[in-house]
Amino acid sequence: MTCTLILTRHAKSAWDTNAPSDHSRPLNKRGRASAKALGNWLREINELPMQVISSSSQRTRETYELTGIEAPAVFTERLYHASSDIIFQVLKEAPHPRTMILGHNPGIAAFAHAIVNHRPDHTRFDDYPTGATLIVKFDINTWDDLAWSSGKVVEFIVPRELLGAEDMLLS
Repeated sequence: MTCTLILTRHAKSAWDTNAPSDHSRPLNKRGRASAKALGNWLREINELPMQVISSSSQRTRETYELTGIEAPAVFTERLYHASSDIIFQVLKEAPHPRTMILGHNPGIAAFAHAIVNHRPDHTRFDDYPTGATLIVKFDINTWDDLAWSSGKVVEFIVPRELLGAEDMLLS
């Protein structure tokens, strides 16, 4: 059996907002378009999760909602600006073999680098921009068997590759 991880950084957020804290910053127009495009892409390639485990921030909640993914979601403070070690622990506790983790940099990027056995040949993998999504397969029966450097990259994409020119002009 295999387990599949869909590792997504939240879509682009707004900085020019009256949000009372970083935790409550919403997505901007481009971020909203990106989240919808990511959801469409996951449906097109038939890589939808059975569950989503997400940071509790406003921008990760909006990213989840706008993808249109129908899998149930759990929003947890543990993933708000979590380190790669925390993300690892959260994933090891996941009950479903097809799980999406939705979070923030720098933890998401650090986790992505540490969990795969070979990095994808993509110019944006190192900086893991907003909306970046990595799909990784693991030859394990449950997430409890997860080990560092064991994942096989299936896909890595950034929203810029999914959006049309008019969407990219949004800010």
